[in-house]
Amino acid sequence: MSEPDRPGTGGRVWRGLTGSVAAGFALLAVVVLVVAFATDSGPGTDVVVWHVLGAVAAIAIQSVVVDRARGAVAGLAGVGVVGIAGVVLWICWWA
Repeated sequence: MSEPDRPGTGGRVWRGLTGSVAAGFALLAVVVLVVAFATDSGPGTDVVVWHVLGAVAAIAIQSVVVDRARGAVAGLAGVGVVGIAGVVLWICWWA
């Protein structure tokens, strides 16, 4: 029996980085959601929706594609995870 295809060091580092981005973004979405409900002057509904949908998409891509696929597919899906987080942060925080 042969050992399953294991990612190289670069693949493990990329998976870890994108997983950290997805988890951190999900944590940020929870914080935004809690602040929206706990305060009267918190973020608007659009900001909450952007964060929650972005976090769900990032976690889904990370767990379904990045963590299970190999090679270019996993790499590009990781770019998608970072891209989703970047777009939501840009739209909701810096624009």
